[in-house]
Amino acid sequence: MLKFQALLTTANVALVIGLVSQLLFSSRIVLQWIQSERARRVLVPTLFWQISLVSSFLMIVYGLLRHDPVILGAQLISYAIYVRNLQLLGEWGKLPGWFRVAAYGLPVALLSWFVAGNRHFSLRAMLGTEIPGGLLLLGTIGQGIFLLRFVYQWIYSERRGESSLPLSFWVISLVGSLLILAYAILRRDLVLFIGNLFGTVVYARNIVLLRRQLRQEPAQLNDGPEIQAPM
Repeated sequence: MLKFQALLTTANVALVIGLVSQLLFSSRIVLQWIQSERARRVLVPTLFWQISLVSSFLMIVYGLLRHDPVILGAQLISYAIYVRNLQLLGEWGKLPGWFRVAAYGLPVALLSWFVAGNRHFSLRAMLGTEIPGGLLLLGTIGQGIFLLRFVYQWIYSERRGESSLPLSFWVISLVGSLLILAYAILRRDLVLFIGNLFGTVVYARNIVLLRRQLRQEPAQLNDGPEIQAPM
C-alpha cells in the first residue's frame, strides 16, 4: 500500500512538472507567434531560447520520472542546443553567473543521481521499461525527426555565425510533432499530447507565413527565407 502511494505521488509530481514544462513551451510559441503575426513574417525573440532552456530541463526531470528513454534522450540533446543558440546570440554571457553554473551543473547532478538510482527514478528501472517495442520505435522516430530540426538549425546557424531558423526547420517540426502526437495518444501521455497538439498548429502557421515571405522575397537564400532572432 505504501509503495502504491509512493508511486502515485511520483506520478502526480511528474504530471505537474510535465504540464508546467509544456505550459512554458506553449508560452514561448505564443510569444513567437504573436510577434510574427504583427510583423507579418516569422521572428524568434531571444526570450524564446531562454524559456526553451528552462522548459527542456523540466522535461528532462519528467522523462526521468516517467522512465521514458524517448523523452529523456531527446531533451538532453535539445537542452545543449538551446544553450548553444543563446551563445550564438551573444546572450549567454549576459545571464547571471549562478544561472549559467546551475544550467551546466543541475543536469549533470540529476543524471548522476539517476545512474546511482533512487526510489523515484533509476537507470535500472528505465532499462526494464515495459513500453512495447513498436511503440518505442514510433516515439524514437518521432523524437528523432523532431530533434533533427534543431540539429539542422544548429549546423545552419553555425555556418552563418548567427542563430537562424530556416523554412526547413518548421517543416521538420511539423512532421516530428505529428509522429510524437501519435506516440502520446498510444502511450496515453497527457503532457506530450497537450504540448504537441498546440505545436502542430503553430508550425503549420509558420510554414504558411514563410512561404508567403518566400514569394515576396525571391532573392532569399536557396534554403528559403530564414528567421532572424533579434539580438
